[in-house]
Amino acid sequence: MTTPARQIKLGAFLMQTGHHIAAWRHPDAQADAGRNFQHYVELARKAEAAKFDAVFLADGVGVRSTHLDSLARTARADHFEPLTLLSALAAVTERIGLIATASTSFNEPFNIARKFASLDQISGGRAGWNLVTSSGQAEAQNFNRDVHLAHALRYERAAEFHDVVTGLWDSWEEDAFPRDKASGQYLDAGKLHVLQHRGKHFQVRGPLNVARSPQGRPVVVQAGASEDGKELAARTAEVIFVAHQTFQEAQDFYADIKARVQRYGRHPDDVKIMPGIFPVVGRTQAEAEAKFQQLQDLVHPVVGVALLSTVIGDGDIDLSSYPVDGPLPELPETNGPKSRQRLLLDLARRDGLTIRDLYLRIAGARGHQQVVGTPESIADQLQQWFEQGGADGFNIMAPWLPGGLDDFIELVLPELRRRGLVRTVYEGTTLREHLGLAQPRHPAALRRAA
Repeated sequence: MTTPARQIKLGAFLMQTGHHIAAWRHPDAQADAGRNFQHYVELARKAEAAKFDAVFLADGVGVRSTHLDSLARTARADHFEPLTLLSALAAVTERIGLIATASTSFNEPFNIARKFASLDQISGGRAGWNLVTSSGQAEAQNFNRDVHLAHALRYERAAEFHDVVTGLWDSWEEDAFPRDKASGQYLDAGKLHVLQHRGKHFQVRGPLNVARSPQGRPVVVQAGASEDGKELAARTAEVIFVAHQTFQEAQDFYADIKARVQRYGRHPDDVKIMPGIFPVVGRTQAEAEAKFQQLQDLVHPVVGVALLSTVIGDGDIDLSSYPVDGPLPELPETNGPKSRQRLLLDLARRDGLTIRDLYLRIAGARGHQQVVGTPESIADQLQQWFEQGGADGFNIMAPWLPGGLDDFIELVLPELRRRGLVRTVYEGTTLREHLGLAQPRHPAALRRAA
């Protein structure tokens, strides 16, 4: 039997009206997406018909912007809680993976383990958990805090949180529930494993009251690119969502993670690295640039400056008092996402960008790679990153929805398929099978087999 050729993994990163900060103003955008369930049903079905590996929902546990003038001009204030939404989408899709963000900072491990195990059962093995630590002060203030936990402490807590969740997912062996009516035996008590965790941050007895996942465990996804984030990802993540501005950055990160993974006794293929890509697609270059400029022209300066302040400082920095056409000032290190702040500071210094230049540069992709071009030129870039050690796949960030996703599906995917770079049919039914990740067996079963 021949081994199938390595192919690009694709996530559809769905953000309400689209990823561009002014997307909701696009004449073809679904402006009420934050409360429109049918909008998400149609997007998920389109992505599934196109054979994407998964849909992905980011999340924040609060309205992140406290700048009311900006908030009043964006579509970022209201959106569904992701696990609730994905549970509903599981009922109207059959194959596509369902990945949701849930914070380790403002949840308890038992609740997260139970919710994702339930989603995995409901969907038939299609669930993924995007583990984040949260960073915004506005989020902290919704959970009995004035300020957020320090960066290093967030990651220390997240590492223990992960271990508790995965331990709870191993509460039951694969065949722990015979449910034999004739004998009257519902479960085999010998295949129950009580966690009994007592650590620095958590005390959790267990067991989980949800049966073992159809895919062994839900897939664990992470998005941190700081030093702490990379180390946690190398030990625990199976998929990494990341932002890069250049191909060299992508190659360096890819090589770094694949090397770190091996230091934890893992195979490099055990982790799939999927940078975010913001594609604006036109049948000609001029058409693509016109589409992008249409969105850029809709960015109000108040919105742009507030966006930049949030992305670069996450509530700790306010750029509104600086001249918008002046340079980015020297900024202190914040307690927010350190990798994203460094990325933007380096970009501004390297390209000599003003505050206006920089907010327009991130108005769509927020630090992720932005590609504006034809199907062929976009496919060229994806192929280069994929084949030359920059990515295992991509998280597609549609500029506006639904049209931006439609453009990628209708124009770029046929070109990628012509090159044999993406699937034409699903090879399996679970998210792990889509991503080419092994199904973990229960540790007790492995010990018996040994």
